[in-house]
Amino acid sequence: MNTTRLEAFSDGVIAILITIMILEFKTPHEATLAALRPLLPLFLSYLLSFVFLGIYWTNHHHLMHMTERVSGSVLWANLHLLFWLSMIPFTTVWMSEHYHEAVPVAVYGLVDLGAGIAYSILYTRIVRQAANAKLYEAVGSDWKGRMSYLAYAAAVALAFVWPPLSIAIYAAVALAWLVPDRRIESKV
Repeated sequence: MNTTRLEAFSDGVIAILITIMILEFKTPHEATLAALRPLLPLFLSYLLSFVFLGIYWTNHHHLMHMTERVSGSVLWANLHLLFWLSMIPFTTVWMSEHYHEAVPVAVYGLVDLGAGIAYSILYTRIVRQAANAKLYEAVGSDWKGRMSYLAYAAAVALAFVWPPLSIAIYAAVALAWLVPDRRIESKV
């Protein structure tokens, strides 16, 4: 099977997840800037999660453009990734309501870590199904992905020491991935 249906389905799921996240915002009853202040933690969590989902959407897009066909194992690996991404709206709101508490901040990081591992599994399945040397050459050792896993794991542990530091680490990982990654783009 070609990648068209898989891409369309994944794009739709990610669009729905972003929509679900924005629906958590409730309009303030007052028309003042001060009325927006209680929404700041939710907005910052939303922004982090929006960037997080955007990074996965763009990387998924590039990955699919380097892929000619998908097998059953690739479909299941993609669903595994979408499972972890589907947890983002829940963990976003929970963390925004309890950003100084260890468990919600740690769970947010566990979901980030789960999504990263799921993406690596998807990539591995695609490379192995067709011996996609061009894709393997483009990604290489994936040091950026491995560093992200270590950062997420450290942040999950640090959530039990100082949750705001963990949130800062999640943001730093997102910023690292915002820097354009030309590895795949240059090979398309």
